[in-house]
Amino acid sequence: MSTSNASCIESSSSHTPMMRQYLKLKAENPDILLFYRMGDFYELFYDDAKRASQLLDISLTKRGASAGEPIPMAGVPYHAVEGYLAKLVQLGESIAICEQIGDPATSKGPVERKVVRIITPGTITDEALLSERSDNLIAAIYHQGGKFGYATLDITSGRFQLSEPDSVESMCAELQRTAPRELLFPEDFSPVQVLANRKGNRRRPIWEFELDTAKQQLNQQFGTRDLVGFGVEKAKLGLCAAGCLIQYVKDTQRTALPHIRALTFDRQDQSVILDAATRRNLELTQNLAGGQEHTLAEVLDHCATAMGSRMLKRWIHQPTRHIDTINQRLGWDNRAQTRRAIC
Repeated sequence: MSTSNASCIESSSSHTPMMRQYLKLKAENPDILLFYRMGDFYELFYDDAKRASQLLDISLTKRGASAGEPIPMAGVPYHAVEGYLAKLVQLGESIAICEQIGDPATSKGPVERKVVRIITPGTITDEALLSERSDNLIAAIYHQGGKFGYATLDITSGRFQLSEPDSVESMCAELQRTAPRELLFPEDFSPVQVLANRKGNRRRPIWEFELDTAKQQLNQQFGTRDLVGFGVEKAKLGLCAAGCLIQYVKDTQRTALPHIRALTFDRQDQSVILDAATRRNLELTQNLAGGQEHTLAEVLDHCATAMGSRMLKRWIHQPTRHIDTINQRLGWDNRAQTRRAIC
């Protein structure tokens, strides 16, 4: 939390009732932008207002005074908020949406408000905020004894996977392959080079990665007594990452997530292993300049649906070595012909 916001909260007794309500909600969401509903607008105050005015190119104004000081304010119309949210998410920002839940006719003092959802780059589900033809993943990473646990989740489809890369190089390759919009990591995470040059890194408390806590969270989500049926019970490092991930998603979505029903182990033993440098230089889905022009995906992607496009890009990033799967993907029945075509 910034110094100015912290000092405001410390002296909150001198603020107006409405600003005391705002500051209380802001204290519960210190590191993200708080969209505070007031009539037909979502308003932001203090440092949030200054930051939003720069990011969204909107006017920074003042709303009267509280505690003897002018209140910096910026706002966006309620009916046009999706466009502003989309821009913030693309910039890697997270937003807490605060709505009026009380009845103005019966409220004494400020109308009761609460944060009804938290939008983060990796947990968005609104179609207006998503890129249709690319996966939008959130991930968590854990490290112990030179090895890693890694979990990814596509919150829209419920595709939930874990893996256990055994070196820094393979972990970096996985991050480049999956390209998560958000990456959760524990406070004591030591191989910081893995996190370098990435947007959307989120530090989380160490206890969220504890194995027992992780198993409890996952069993609660799946309605199971254990994780044996998913074939992941021995992947302890991966489970530590998956447990933190599911807890974070529950905290931000603030609603039931019944479509997340399983967790699979992405073993990659039937895939061609590509390191990070190879992926980058092959320009599979992103060219060396950071764009999508003249990439392999652009050449091959003639899919009729966005879902098919996302699947194709996953295939491109994780090419299989399984001949029957290759036959099915190519749509050819003649195995010999397939072998000649791919040699």
